[in-house]
Amino acid sequence: MSIFQPAEKSFWLQKVCESNYEKLANLIPDLARIDETAIAQVNGKPSLHLRLLERSPYTLTLELTHDFVRGLEPAVKIRVSLDAKTAEALSDHCRPVVLDALRGSESSAKSVLDYKWSLNYFLTRWLDHCLQSDYRFGTARYSREEFVAV
Repeated sequence: MSIFQPAEKSFWLQKVCESNYEKLANLIPDLARIDETAIAQVNGKPSLHLRLLERSPYTLTLELTHDFVRGLEPAVKIRVSLDAKTAEALSDHCRPVVLDALRGSESSAKSVLDYKWSLNYFLTRWLDHCLQSDYRFGTARYSREEFVAV
């Protein structure tokens, strides 16, 4: 997948995170009140799993992933700011969080921004795919035990 590289990446990263929030809100209509886990199903496609990792009054940390035969991918960890209405990808199955990824290197503001851009650009494209494939999380909720058993 080719990646869009804007000149004013900081400005556009904020816009992508705002767009990611809107897409998540379409995918998960009851975003602010989600339970621990949920599964979205589309006939003939791998199930989409949602797991709430952390909740505070104004932020959520989620993991969103497909359940493929080979495993759970892309296992995107997302921080959702409910008051600012942004959703930022923190990591995925093949990319660690930014601090771990750049540890031990000469990390500059540009390298941090580039890394965050690649994660969030991937997230926006993947959320587009999920929405175009008609994935939606309804009102059905699953306990942690049911999620693990699936």
